[in-house]
Amino acid sequence: MINVLEECKGANVIGISGHVRPDGDCTGSVSALYQYLKKALPDVQIELLLEKPSAVFADLPGYERMGRSFAKQTEFDVFFILDSTQERIGFAEAHAKKAKKRINIDHHISNPGTECDVNYVVPEASSTAELVYELIGKENLDAQIAKSIYIGMIHDTGVFQYSNTSPKTLRIAAQLLEYGFDFPKLIDETFYEKTYVQNQILGRALLESILFMDGKCIASMVDRKLMDFYQADSKDFEGIVNQLRVVKGVECAIFMYETGTLEYKVSLRSCGAVDVSKVAEYFGGGGHVRAAGCMLSGTYHDVLNNLSREIAKQMPGFQV
Repeated sequence: MINVLEECKGANVIGISGHVRPDGDCTGSVSALYQYLKKALPDVQIELLLEKPSAVFADLPGYERMGRSFAKQTEFDVFFILDSTQERIGFAEAHAKKAKKRINIDHHISNPGTECDVNYVVPEASSTAELVYELIGKENLDAQIAKSIYIGMIHDTGVFQYSNTSPKTLRIAAQLLEYGFDFPKLIDETFYEKTYVQNQILGRALLESILFMDGKCIASMVDRKLMDFYQADSKDFEGIVNQLRVVKGVECAIFMYETGTLEYKVSLRSCGAVDVSKVAEYFGGGGHVRAAGCMLSGTYHDVLNNLSREIAKQMPGFQV
């Protein structure tokens, strides 16, 4: 385990970033670390270099500072990369490369844990938020930091139903709840609640999904035309792949949306029979055993055929 304050000793400017299209774990982790460092190092300039997350996280401290651009001349003494590798942090990567010290905190099994000056990568952890909790220490928590960590944990564990939930994870969650925030409301508003447009797109995605490999796999896609029709963006697709995954008999779910001409962002989910992190890694992506993602080019059917070939390698009896 690393000592965060020791690593920041002597720093005047600190940056904190996470992956593009930040989810609950990324957003909660960044918010929690930001709050902790602001309290512990009041004389240090601390900046957030994170793509604007979904508005469902707007109540988290630091949210209003996310999504801001920075002048190229900004020099960071210490730069934290949370829940991601350096190449997946978007506009912040240029700043990270110039920082005097880069610190990586992550739990993705696909992260080699070698690219930064200091690496704290623990694949066994439920979430990066769980790791941030350990690094901050219970004695340094307050209600707002606890809430940020809790959001990160519930989003990467599916409200503690995924297999990455350990007894340790639940013990930490219990300690966080002692701070008295309204956790049922927090779960509803950030995990389950959807806008009318989000539900419409979810309905279309389910209606137009296809089963293949004898019903063991399911896939759905949203193209640019449909996105324009509903005036939707990537934030409106949250939860679609998880809903596909719970179809009875399905072992692997695929959801993709068009990001450019013949370019797709692909999300993969597994019920256990397929290690989707290996599938994603093959195509230059990464993630967890049961949740991963990547970018692919080609027609929808080309992408699906390529994914199917790699999935089939882990499912004896299937040939593509």
